[in-house]
This record gives sequence, C-alpha cells and structure tokens, in this order.
Amino acid sequence: MGKSVTHSQKIIKYKDSVFQKLDDEVAVEYPLTIVVDGEEFATMVCTPTHLDEMVIGFLASEGLIRVSDEIKSLTIDESRGFAYVELATKRSISKDFYSKRFIGSCCGKSRQFYFYNDMRTAKTVTNQTRVTVDQCFHLMKRLQESSSDFQATGGIHNAALCTPSELVVMRSDIGRHNTLDKIYGYCLQHRLSLADKVIAFSGRVSSEVLLKVSKIGIGIILSKSAPTTLALELARDLGIAVVGFIRDSTLNVYTHSEKIIDVDGECFPE
Repeated sequence: MGKSVTHSQKIIKYKDSVFQKLDDEVAVEYPLTIVVDGEEFATMVCTPTHLDEMVIGFLASEGLIRVSDEIKSLTIDESRGFAYVELATKRSISKDFYSKRFIGSCCGKSRQFYFYNDMRTAKTVTNQTRVTVDQCFHLMKRLQESSSDFQATGGIHNAALCTPSELVVMRSDIGRHNTLDKIYGYCLQHRLSLADKVIAFSGRVSSEVLLKVSKIGIGIILSKSAPTTLALELARDLGIAVVGFIRDSTLNVYTHSEKIIDVDGECFPE
C-alpha cells in the first residue's frame, strides 16, 4: 500500500457571512531522495504515488538511462523517503552535467538549470502526429473528468498520455514536472510506441515542462493554462506544438500550428 495522496484537515470556512467548522482535503507533500549507486543524486518533492515510474522517468530525463533495462535494481523505502537505484553499468556522475539539488514542487529555477544536461538530452520531435480542435477539447475534458484528487484538494496537477482520440494513462502530482516524469517512466516500463501520442496537461507550460515533453518524444502538448516565452522558444526549435487555454470552445495555438486541424480538416500553417 502506498501513502495517501490527501490528508483530512479541520478548517474554519467563512461563507455567506458565517464561520463554519469543516473537514477539508489537503494534498500530501512528500520528499523522496534518489540514491544512485550509493551516491545521493536528488531530492524530489512529490505526491507519493507511482514512485517507481517517477524515478525511472526522472533518471531518463536527466540522461542517466535511456531504457528501463539499464536499471539493475530499484528499491523504494517509502517510510524513510528514499529510492535506491543500482545501474546495470556503473558510471561516474559528472558534476559538470549533474548536481545534487533540491527540486521543489513549483517549476523552473532559472535558465542555468537548463544549460547543461537538459539541453544535452532534449530531443527534436520529428513525428507528424496531428489532432483536430475537437480532439483537443475532448482530451482536455477527459483529463479534467479523471482528476478526482484535484477535485478533492485543488492542489494537484495532472498529465495524461493520449492518442488523438483517447487517454491512455493519467498521472497526478503536486509538481507539474513530476507528472511528466511518471508518464515517461510508464512509457519506458511498458515500451510504448510514442509515434501517435499527445500530452494533455493541467498546468502552465514552462520551459522545464516543455523540455520534459521533448525528452519523452511527444510532438504536441495540450494545456488548459498558459505557456511561457522560453517554453515557446524551445517548442519552435524542438518541433513541438503548444496549445494552451483550452477552455469551453476556445483554444490558442502557439507553435507548429500545422499539427492542429480545424473542423474541415484544414490546418493553419505558420
């Protein structure tokens, strides 16, 4: 049994000019320290679900592994908050590319965060998957309908791996980037083909989020929220279509509009 992702908390709620005592659900915040071949590598603040997927996806996004078979063993001590990883092939963790760092639940530390390993492992996406505007609305609706933890707490982000027509798997976390690491880990564990896949996402599309999508190898990200300028610069370079503010019957196409098709089957070339 894994740890609970929500915690019941007594609160005082003020509504309609009246104070009330209520039980409220609060998102659990859990630190997990990853130890690789006996050396502490990173501490992640996360939601304590699908931790094996998150560790595998994180190590792949950092460039330590390319496939899950490169991990000889993975042991998670949930009670102490440690994940112990033994690689099949021992390697030196170069401080020029990797650093023992604290990764918080909010995205983006600074541009320096990306200059070394992230830019080394980011991939240009060359697949030609396209989605219709109706599929964008459908996938975002399905993502929101599946987000019971967000509905309970208001403090959880969600990401889903999708085909153009349906959700394949959804993962939740207090950290936007952690949801994508979990998705990446799932893909590696199950050796999924990503040629026709799309990411549906609940949060802001920051540069860190965009880079993780590129490392997974997905060419379209759909979000109900906004992108940042650096994310869009990277998306243009890496071949990723960014679609944001997907709400009701409106959406914004920011990059690679040739991948988004209207109701008549026409795209909008940039």
